[in-house]
Amino acid sequence: MSAAREGAKAGIGLGSALAVAISWSVNKSILWAVVQGFFGWFYVLYYALTRPGGLSG
Repeated sequence: MSAAREGAKAGIGLGSALAVAISWSVNKSILWAVVQGFFGWFYVLYYALTRPGGLSG
């Protein structure tokens, strides 16, 4: 397997893990954590853009 392919695979896993962690801390729901984990990086970006301070902290 090429390094680029392995890197992409790791990125997908990281996005899902972040989405699940964020979802659990906000909602405390396994169902929402699974759903938002499926969307991965999309949910992470949505969360970052819709919170006070946005991406700048």
